[in-house]
Amino acid sequence: MIPPGPFVEHLAELGVRFHTGVPDSLLKEFGTHVMATLPRERHVIAANEGGAVAIALGYHLRTGEVPLVYLQNSGFGNLVNPLLSLADRDVYGVPMVVLIGWRGEPGVADEPQHVTQGRVMTDLLEAMDMPWTHLPDEPAAADQAMAAAVATAREGRTPHLVLVSKGTFAPAEVADDRAPAGAGLASREDALIAAVDAIGEGVVVVSTTGMLSRELFEHRERTGQDATRDFLTVGGMGHASSIALGVATQERDREVWCLDGDGALLMHLGALAVIADHAPRNYHHVVFNNGVHDSVGGQPTSIGRVDVPAAARALGYRAAAATDDPAELPGLVAAHREVGGPTLIDLQVRPGNRPGIGRPTRTPAESRERFMRALT
Repeated sequence: MIPPGPFVEHLAELGVRFHTGVPDSLLKEFGTHVMATLPRERHVIAANEGGAVAIALGYHLRTGEVPLVYLQNSGFGNLVNPLLSLADRDVYGVPMVVLIGWRGEPGVADEPQHVTQGRVMTDLLEAMDMPWTHLPDEPAAADQAMAAAVATAREGRTPHLVLVSKGTFAPAEVADDRAPAGAGLASREDALIAAVDAIGEGVVVVSTTGMLSRELFEHRERTGQDATRDFLTVGGMGHASSIALGVATQERDREVWCLDGDGALLMHLGALAVIADHAPRNYHHVVFNNGVHDSVGGQPTSIGRVDVPAAARALGYRAAAATDDPAELPGLVAAHREVGGPTLIDLQVRPGNRPGIGRPTRTPAESRERFMRALT
């Protein structure tokens, strides 16, 4: 395994001193070290992976140095366009190193949403016609591989892509001295239960990827509630709100509630304008806002700079409100129903989750069939 501290120090010696990206569970230890040791001007957590490429490109334009972009391969599609249409050697020719956590690697057990992406990953890299490397998990070999990657990027004026397998990085040997966030707030799970109770039965629910969908699944199973009209978005971070819009445009009899996360909301914030433009009156949006990428290590999002209700209203939502008290949800739900959608509730909760949260026991295909049958 590679100790992340010496790895990051070696990158700095190679001239790679700026890091940007979207947090990944496979790169958690690397990310923990970067978060704890680099100042904000040398580390930017981007809203999405394509944005990270653009940030890296801007950094290079100003400094001439080689930046590093990090991500999970689930977000690879978000950065393909800026890689090929901006950074590619035949366009602006911008050198950068792109560190990619390889979820779904063949032969490594993983969740269904990662299997196809992992299986085709090397074929995608080959098709892009950019140099790439599979990072060795032995420190000396990894240093050699990164030295070669940086040299290739710099000399060829090209991105160099680096695949990272599960378990490659050893635990970070740095303390997380960030003050505990939201200590006085409700847990996401308790707030989720309160939201589900306030919304009531007979509605369609589309929940975002990550822990929230797992918590919703467990709550339904534990209480025996009808879950057939729940669509648990297990992949495609940031797209739950658009899935809910697609359902709402064709749903005449039921409300559609999107249960979202702050990192997912930021990743594709433009979706809110499209939702507002089509303005389905049966559409309601609840954002469980804990200020972090909770499912991949608790790295902060930039949501703290955003007045979420004001942003939603500016983008055209009919009503929006914020609360940190789940007891206020019944009143807010009733008020938003009276106004009609699209509406949004910014529900502030504390980071973290209960240990041992289970995973859905149905396959995504089985869940799709159940959901579609329940709506017909």
